[in-house]
Amino acid sequence: MQVDSPYELRQIVELRGHDDRAWHVAWNPVKPLLASCSADKSVRMYNYHASTDHTDVNTTEFSLFTTIPTGHSKTVRSIAWAPSGKTLATGSFDSNIGIWEQEIRSDGEDGEGNGNSGEWECMTLLEGHETECKSVAYSSSGTLLASCSRDKTVWVWEVHPDADFECMGVLMEHSQDVKCVAWHPEEEILASASYDDTVKLYIDDPSEDWFCFATLSGHTSTVWSVAWSPTKSYLASASDDCTIRIWKRMEEHKWECVLVLKGHDRSIYSIHWGKGTGDEDSIGWLASTGGDGKINVWRINESPENSGPRKEALEHTLLATLPSAHGTSDVNAVAWCPRAGYEDMLATAGDDGSIRVWKIVRA
Repeated sequence: MQVDSPYELRQIVELRGHDDRAWHVAWNPVKPLLASCSADKSVRMYNYHASTDHTDVNTTEFSLFTTIPTGHSKTVRSIAWAPSGKTLATGSFDSNIGIWEQEIRSDGEDGEGNGNSGEWECMTLLEGHETECKSVAYSSSGTLLASCSRDKTVWVWEVHPDADFECMGVLMEHSQDVKCVAWHPEEEILASASYDDTVKLYIDDPSEDWFCFATLSGHTSTVWSVAWSPTKSYLASASDDCTIRIWKRMEEHKWECVLVLKGHDRSIYSIHWGKGTGDEDSIGWLASTGGDGKINVWRINESPENSGPRKEALEHTLLATLPSAHGTSDVNAVAWCPRAGYEDMLATAGDDGSIRVWKIVRA
């Protein structure tokens, strides 16, 4: 592993306003909006735009766009944008999932960050989980929504027009609390991570229902987070055992661990895989964070001469590492910006209630 790197993480902005710990952040895929959620039961949204001053690292400016008092009776633990950028899902410890859309103003504006716009409204409330909802995620097509809960279940919802949702399956494969769900970036393959130390993979059987086709074992403690590579078929999982495991698809329904990353001293709560910049051979930049307050950014490359099912199939470089990203607080979430021109920007949410935005820059 290469440790010395010409890159470093620099803070662009610290966004304060939540009255309690911030749990999650999500970048709108098509609009200049960053959303965050908190134990204070609210969602905050921030606009951002490129600064005219290109001589300073702070080339992106942020401003509060709106605050949504969600009406959830407990912590909002997770948020997810639909691929259209028009719908936001909120998963709460009150066991419910809120589906939010913005009013269309009479002048036709739909709130893309230009001036005043309509209020965000809860279009529907999805009920079914028995206890805390821990994670929500939209599929790449936007036609499916997944959710998971402390009740040990994963739900798959089909998205219909007019904010109508139909439950397509309740998956009861995990034996403990399910922490995270994530969809493959191109295919309808769903991954879930659990307190039972495993990752489960699911697909839809056209003749039957959604089912688990693989269980990925190897972690020795709770798996907190899963993230798919932007290209190719790799899946990363992060654990209480302080490791990140990267899994490669060997056959259609066969996955194997091909790399174990170590670089944290405490539980890794969140990982996210971004496209990165300037690396034609890279399969992306993987960011990780957690209980030690550190952010690590790894560049992952597929070695051309080792493209077969071998442990050495992936090369990795620690591009940047930053201790105490939120002071003495745990960092609960990390997310790369998906929009063109901003691929080197990521956001974190911490127990200190703040959202911080960072940029990978030349040291």
